[in-house]
Amino acid sequence: MPLASLRKRVEGLLALADVRIGGDRPWDIQVEDEEFYARVVAQGSLGFGETYMDGIWHAQSLDQLLVRLLRAHVDEQVHGWAAVLDGLRAHLINLQSHRRSFTVGERHYDLGNDLYRAMLGKRLVYSCGYWRDRQGRPLGDLDSAQEAKLDLVCRKLGLKPGMRVLDIGSGWGEALKFAAERYGIVGVGVTVSHEQAEFARALCKGLPIEFRLQDYRDLDQRFDRIFSLGMFEHVGVKNYDAYFDVALRCLDRDSADGGLFLLHTIGGNKSVATTDPWIAKYIFPNSMLPSARQIAEHVEGRFVIEDWHNFSADYDLTLQAWRDNVESAWERLDARYDERFRRMWQFYLAASMATFRSRHAQLWQLVLSPDGVPGGYVAPR
Repeated sequence: MPLASLRKRVEGLLALADVRIGGDRPWDIQVEDEEFYARVVAQGSLGFGETYMDGIWHAQSLDQLLVRLLRAHVDEQVHGWAAVLDGLRAHLINLQSHRRSFTVGERHYDLGNDLYRAMLGKRLVYSCGYWRDRQGRPLGDLDSAQEAKLDLVCRKLGLKPGMRVLDIGSGWGEALKFAAERYGIVGVGVTVSHEQAEFARALCKGLPIEFRLQDYRDLDQRFDRIFSLGMFEHVGVKNYDAYFDVALRCLDRDSADGGLFLLHTIGGNKSVATTDPWIAKYIFPNSMLPSARQIAEHVEGRFVIEDWHNFSADYDLTLQAWRDNVESAWERLDARYDERFRRMWQFYLAASMATFRSRHAQLWQLVLSPDGVPGGYVAPR
């Protein structure tokens, strides 16, 4: 296709979102190399993200640009070959199989604790904060929002001293540390990241908490309570039955009130089996966002849904704080995070902000019980 036709095609797509090439508004695109047009038409979102990483285009406000594109559903107007191949692979292969389960740990969570410490703040919690206190008043900083989220999780589960608690996807150990110090629990955390497991063990030294480098499917131990914060996005629809079976198997139904499971996850508005090709290649390999229908379908027959809480707008605030933190610290980070990596990380955080701000993705906390809480469950907020 001639360059003029390629450019006209891309300009037409951008016009759907009131975005101009060479315009002077914060969300307009400045193109440095005409290779941009061919790569976007051929590769869709993968080409769009890669050309930003390569410095081929820029925008004054990347998140404002991406919000406009998502609200106008421009992403649905162009599908490159990568999206087709990803869809075919997801249909034919279990991308989140037991054998592949450690891939996301190696490629994302093991990037370096220095990067995550710079970005995530005082508490290394890599999931959405809760930007209000117990009285519903707004909170003004990331560290307070993360502490409020951890406390919300503990209150929803009704944690009490001596309870045995499982964290599926335990990250750097902050959630179990908080629960042990504030609520007196005994805990086990599992993760697929070597870096996270090592850090968590050092962080929680002296506390009654064990961290394992382990796939969730290998769990077979009883607990009074279970939580999973931001891990379900790596499970994949082919494995939802197995995931909820593990949670059900690990809950001690003979404990007081029969046990509770809190699932904290990003969710999509539509049922899919794959993720965006750029995200899959550069950020979260083999990931996918569940829909409400997919969760409900696989919970059915296993759990009673006691509470379903949506606080999606809080993720935009969390991501903005992460961006501000990592940008202010960038010059002090190791040289292995080069300029292309920096642009990749900028695109990742801005795209995530845009996804929540446009309401294309949600943040859900579900409280599940195997047999229903006697007398009903009253959900804290």
